[in-house]
Amino acid sequence: MGTFVQLVVDGLSTGSIYAALALAIVLVNQSTGLINFAQGGMAVLAAYVAYTLTQVGLPLILAILVSVLFAFIFGAIVERFLMRRFEGGDPDTAVVVTIGLLTLITGFVGWIWSYNNLLFPSLFPLDTVTFLGAVISVRSLGTIFVIVAIMGLLQLLFVGTKLGLALRAVAINPQSAAFSGIAVGRMLMVGWGLAAGLGAVAGALVAPQLTLTPGMMDSALVYALAAVILGGLSSPIGVVIAAWLIGVLENLAAVYVPFIGHDMKIAVPFILIFVVLLVRPQGLFGRKTVVRV
Repeated sequence: MGTFVQLVVDGLSTGSIYAALALAIVLVNQSTGLINFAQGGMAVLAAYVAYTLTQVGLPLILAILVSVLFAFIFGAIVERFLMRRFEGGDPDTAVVVTIGLLTLITGFVGWIWSYNNLLFPSLFPLDTVTFLGAVISVRSLGTIFVIVAIMGLLQLLFVGTKLGLALRAVAINPQSAAFSGIAVGRMLMVGWGLAAGLGAVAGALVAPQLTLTPGMMDSALVYALAAVILGGLSSPIGVVIAAWLIGVLENLAAVYVPFIGHDMKIAVPFILIFVVLLVRPQGLFGRKTVVRV
């Protein structure tokens, strides 16, 4: 029983890391209609900014808040001076641009801070608690709590605020949104800024559990995209549940399914994607898109 509980809790903690990045991807998509493959690189850059600030004596929580502000401004600048040049064109071109941006940011970070592993301080204590025979770290519980809070705030943003409704309107139909008096350009900048700020939080959660390197978010980005597909691009709650499901199932499969093991557990999210796309292409919690002619 203790082993099972341990695997579930560890899976929820790992899934929360995937969920943080997945929520940022959903935020960009709900604001602009694009999939931002550079989200992981932007999160890494923000994490390095926070790390540098801690090295000059700034308290960790304040360093993270400054990195979130930096990420917001950086995301808004990327939208204004890079992505806006591709508005109204082929969406595939914009996606390729975000992939190029990911490569550029990763190379820039490696050039400035090197590719050596750095130790990022943990936001939560390293203490542990015992529950049903499982040893659970306070850091894991803190990570889960942060993701639940962010998920609730994003759901509230998109459903219950004028800003969220304006962001969704711009993503769905920018021309109609402009005719309604919405400042489309400003909303796009806000959407990218919010997503980059959320990515900074993801970087601060991931870095202490791994080590701070330019490529630390690469594998997390793959799992985050899997969570987005499983949960649905239109549902913040859905992508968090999907990320938790991936984290828990891959842990359980690695231990209890002999032919999978730890080496093949990365296949779990892809098996889930295959099944879900066959049964429900819009994702477990996504909405079908209806186009009026």
